[in-house]
Amino acid sequence: MIKVSKNSIKSMTKASKNNPILSIVILYYNSQDYLEKCLDSLAKSKLNKYTIETIIVNNGTTDGIAKLAENKFKTNPIINSHFIYSPTNLGFASGNNFGVKHINPYSKYVLFVNDDMIFFPDTITKMINFFEKNIQVDASTCHVTLANSGKLAPETHRGFPTPWNTFWHFFGLGIPKLFPKSKLLHGYLSDYKEYTTTQKIDCCQGCFLMLKKTVGEKIGWWNEKYFFLGEDLDLCYKLKQNNFSLYFYPKPKIIHFHGISSGLKKTKSNANRQTKIHSAKASTSAMKIFYQENLMPDYPKLLHPIIYLGIKFLDVYRIFKAKYL
Repeated sequence: MIKVSKNSIKSMTKASKNNPILSIVILYYNSQDYLEKCLDSLAKSKLNKYTIETIIVNNGTTDGIAKLAENKFKTNPIINSHFIYSPTNLGFASGNNFGVKHINPYSKYVLFVNDDMIFFPDTITKMINFFEKNIQVDASTCHVTLANSGKLAPETHRGFPTPWNTFWHFFGLGIPKLFPKSKLLHGYLSDYKEYTTTQKIDCCQGCFLMLKKTVGEKIGWWNEKYFFLGEDLDLCYKLKQNNFSLYFYPKPKIIHFHGISSGLKKTKSNANRQTKIHSAKASTSAMKIFYQENLMPDYPKLLHPIIYLGIKFLDVYRIFKAKYL
């Protein structure tokens, strides 16, 4: 029998207390002063008894913002920041996986957050409490509030982009609006529900996604076949395929300046036209990958060309919009 001294027990207890319960991975790419705003808000978090760490991944950006942020926040005891640098833009999935490699192995939870987010002081504590008090929760998002409208981001709660859901969302000619409570016609965003209470959902955005570290390890984290967009849907799909639960928890809130890096949304963006075109192409490329990776075996071969044609139509439209509008 191995004997453990009292001093060793005290040492191990002290070490465990210093380990973070949560690792936050923030991917920085071309959003300039938003990273500092994000970290400023995180530094105001009221963590109470919890210890966290923050992994900031500079994803190939050479504007020097990450270095400035590192100089400002490297000694902040609340954020407990670690800045890591990739010489090239790895994309969203690979960039987040790069961050995961640097998290504390004793962390219980991992939270993925975009760099264009503003935390409320109680956001982190409420999320940790939610997981700690509800063991059935494997993954969760919160109330992601759009900065330009003050409303809940519709992508925070959505269904999987099956051919049926996608058709009515993009090509429904306004018919779904005539039946606002129809589950059949509103499966893409699942906006037939009321999102004022805690509930299970199929998908959420990758801009704020927290999950148990053991769950992330089980599903293999992010699918690196996606460069940008679609990887969050793929991760949520894998959660469901492995019988893990994903929840929408509305009490904690976060503000999202949606589209800062990509330039695809109405939020004022620093993205140039070339970046917008690249993002537009990536959005439809993600649709094709998701269909091939997850849905194709469930549909007849005769339907495949029609689905690809629909994706191609959206691709042409979005590229045109990125170029000229």
